[in-house]
Amino acid sequence: MASDHTLQHGTHAHDIDHQGGDWSGGKEPFKASYGKLMMWYFLLSDAFTFSAFLIAYGTLRFSMPTWPVPDFVFSGLPGGIEHQPLIFVTIMTFVLIVSSVTMVRAVQEGHRENKKGIIFWMFLTILGGLSFLGCQAWEWTTLIKGENMSIHHNPFGTHTENGVYLEGDGHDIKAGDPVIAGKTYLIHTHDGHYNPLKYKTESGEEKVQHMGPKAFGALFFFITGFHGFHVFSGVVFLLIIMLNVASGLYVKRKNGYEMVEKIGLYWHFVDLVWVFVFLVFYLL
Repeated sequence: MASDHTLQHGTHAHDIDHQGGDWSGGKEPFKASYGKLMMWYFLLSDAFTFSAFLIAYGTLRFSMPTWPVPDFVFSGLPGGIEHQPLIFVTIMTFVLIVSSVTMVRAVQEGHRENKKGIIFWMFLTILGGLSFLGCQAWEWTTLIKGENMSIHHNPFGTHTENGVYLEGDGHDIKAGDPVIAGKTYLIHTHDGHYNPLKYKTESGEEKVQHMGPKAFGALFFFITGFHGFHVFSGVVFLLIIMLNVASGLYVKRKNGYEMVEKIGLYWHFVDLVWVFVFLVFYLL
């Protein structure tokens, strides 16, 4: 009996060794492949990074005595159209969300092993990503060249008290226009020089407009640029994977079109992050 038990135990141990044991990587945690699991780990770490940036922005936003109003800063449209608050960034957000839907369709076609369907929907996703990047490039160009905002200075100030302007800026503001507490203004440049306007408060004191907090421009360009880099990287990987699908590379692999699923996870994450960036930067 003892020898039979020993023999059974030895056979069981041999089976474990043959299978590679618990530490060989032969099992799939949470019933997910290691490729997907590593993608989730990466996305989780990236989520912490974006969260830290947005928390830093929110902390500075509510610790400053004044802060530019997004409705005023982001109110332009291509073609010189002005005073349309948040319309353009809403279009950008819609484009990115639609690209997430097309990515879902690409993954579905991957499950069906429909190569043509995968290529079609991934191509639409790439177009959505490029459209978003083009919109962001226009927004940056407008803020940098048109309104002279940079990481070093912020021409968008905010009034802290009521009064009346003593002079105009040659644009929207005229002498005698009211100064309203909490309202954002833009300090325009003339011949490369800033022209801060003088105004008189209700108490009769004369004051001059001030630049807005530098942190606004620095954080805006850094965080939206960091997200834009993720979108650009996603577009590049989408293109590579789409070309691999077209070449039939993934048909030869035992996990099939799993790579399409993994890039889909990344793309949905990028879209979700933008929703939070939109809420924090453009709506707070």
